[in-house]
Amino acid sequence: MTAPTPGSLRVNGATLHYEVRGHGPLLLLIPGGTGGAAAFDGFADDLAAAYTVATYDPRGMSRSPLDDPEAEQTVAEHADDALRLLDLLSPREPARVFGASSGAITALHLLATRPERVARVVAHEPPAVMVLPDAADHRAFLGRVQETFRTQGLMPAMAVFAAGLKGDGDAAEPPSAVAELPPQAAARVERTMADLPYFVGRIVPAFMSSTPDLNRLAALSDRLVLAGGRDSVGELAYRPAALMAERLGLELLHFPGGHVGSTTHPAPFGDVLREALRG
Repeated sequence: MTAPTPGSLRVNGATLHYEVRGHGPLLLLIPGGTGGAAAFDGFADDLAAAYTVATYDPRGMSRSPLDDPEAEQTVAEHADDALRLLDLLSPREPARVFGASSGAITALHLLATRPERVARVVAHEPPAVMVLPDAADHRAFLGRVQETFRTQGLMPAMAVFAAGLKGDGDAAEPPSAVAELPPQAAARVERTMADLPYFVGRIVPAFMSSTPDLNRLAALSDRLVLAGGRDSVGELAYRPAALMAERLGLELLHFPGGHVGSTTHPAPFGDVLREALRG
């Protein structure tokens, strides 16, 4: 693994930690959840043979502290952070962007609002559940997660959240993600546990209740790839990507693994992403 070059960028209300490796046109990788820049370590070096690959910790996570730790989060502000990174690292040329999970929601907003700065977007399982026909059920689900978090704490809320994502209905124990991942990935999970309260309390409600501008994205569909995991077909985070692809007349691209396939299947995931970026 090639050691990336780290940097920091002041943005409105936060300081972003980012890492750059490779040479060529810019490829910005936007993580979801609590993954941070390290979420893409498994294939960023391979992509750096053709691109200048930039990864970062989204505001409020890991090494990107908020000025106000209690600040509410919005998709628009996170997308503006991504824009600031594009302006810093590729000021004259539009960039390629990959987003995973909540990072995919950020990438879609970036494409819809600043298309001149984006050459291509690959959005993997954006959990924009408000586009679904049963959106009211999912709004209630998000409410249950927040109420459980407020009254019972983090791990019970994570159990409700995990069950809802899988479509199991009743709350269950959160999946043993650390045990199932390779050792290096498991260590990353351990390091990011501290981000879970922020993720559950502010990222989940803000991002999953947002609605992408499908009319605007339809006009930009020639530079958009919507994707899902082969192992998560039918799960909650997969369904918005499938529905949006159908509405926009796009073929849904399937990546190896499930919702976190970039971590569990890094090498083949990177191979599919490389082909998607070539378009």
